[in-house]
Amino acid sequence: MKETKTIACFGEILWDILPTGKVLGGAPLNACYHISKLGINSAMISRIGRDDLGREIKEELAAREINDRYTQEDADHVSGQVLAFPDAAGVMTYQFVDDVAWDHILADKDNRTLVEQADYFVYGSLVARGEVSRKTLFELLKLANTKVLDINLRKPYYTGEMIELLLQEANLLKVNDDELQLLAKWFLESRTEKEWLQELSAKFNLDEILVTKGANGATAWIDNRYWTHPGYPARVQDTIGSGDSFLAAYLAARIRQADPAEALDQANRLASYITTLAGGCPTYDAADAGLEISSE
Repeated sequence: MKETKTIACFGEILWDILPTGKVLGGAPLNACYHISKLGINSAMISRIGRDDLGREIKEELAAREINDRYTQEDADHVSGQVLAFPDAAGVMTYQFVDDVAWDHILADKDNRTLVEQADYFVYGSLVARGEVSRKTLFELLKLANTKVLDINLRKPYYTGEMIELLLQEANLLKVNDDELQLLAKWFLESRTEKEWLQELSAKFNLDEILVTKGANGATAWIDNRYWTHPGYPARVQDTIGSGDSFLAAYLAARIRQADPAEALDQANRLASYITTLAGGCPTYDAADAGLEISSE
């Protein structure tokens, strides 16, 4: 059975064009997928083209049982694509196609109601690159309850000024260690990571901050305390969606009243497992990653 709580995810749906072919992706979509896989109701607010790639997206969403009721169709803009290049360690770099359908997400009665009723609202910085989607994002943030910023910085689609605005709206922040270094350079005066997290929490009134560190696990600032997790070893195929699965598992655990240590363990466990699979939305069962999903 699904939990009664709901998470709404806002932002890009796109095709990751890999050397081996295309796979469905986009950070908020990946998070939405993994949240659903972990037994939490989730829905994706986005926009796709009324084109062949868009039709394939709809087929993939249906096959993965992702709620696309709030995913709009656009006759004037193509579906999103990004060229993804893995290095020798499987770490990806990305080249995005500009001015695509997800740059033109509109606020409407349905997605406003969804966000008002959802327990969590997940968003990132990339979707703010386009004026239309950026306006919609800030409109929906006014309606949201617990706001989760998965910052997901992608050059050249961010500025310090925009990131500051997004941080001011957030209750929970997820970054990787490189992104934290950049935030420290922009906004912080302290010198150690623990102090950075404490200062970020105070400066932007953040209740929780998660820092992913790839093979080195994660750190966090939760309940005014610094937490660490060493992570789990994995034979990496690619890192697409691993951070998104980390966030999904963390939110699912916290919704189920797990303490911070257990939530971080489940997040690291799933993220490590996802790196052994291809793409951001691979087929799997939670038990495969060592997670038990209660049916109560």
